[in-house]
Amino acid sequence: MSPDYSVPAAQAPAEMSPDLSLLRAAELQDHLMMATNDLERLQRLIDDAYVVLMDGFHGTAGQLGDVIDLGHDITPHLQAVRQTLFKTVTALQFQDMATQLIAHTNKRLRNCADKIARDALGDDDPEGSAVVDDAPMRPNPVTQDEVDAGSVELF
Repeated sequence: MSPDYSVPAAQAPAEMSPDLSLLRAAELQDHLMMATNDLERLQRLIDDAYVVLMDGFHGTAGQLGDVIDLGHDITPHLQAVRQTLFKTVTALQFQDMATQLIAHTNKRLRNCADKIARDALGDDDPEGSAVVDDAPMRPNPVTQDEVDAGSVELF
């Protein structure tokens, strides 16, 4: 269940005590930072799964190549195995798309958290205002919403 950040109807923003608005801003910033930490953990999990998938793909492709290189006839069954293996490569596109989306969302969340910190909590830098990295310009770095078969370049 997410926290309620709404202002009670009886208390307009102008009437809200500075301590209460500061507390809400700090809470919201904490939640945004926790979300960015979760995204970074998700990225590590996806990266680990990608390594396992690539190892499995290359190992299986190598074994299949050895069978074919030994002069075995490529039977319809062996051809089907080969096609299935190469179709799985398209699923590896998932890692690239997910990585782009995670990085994009992470930047947006950090930008929001930094703005909240700067605007509500004030500048803690004695030489100027707090640095807030720019939010991503594009709304979405990945235009695909599914992984389809097709030409795939892994490297």
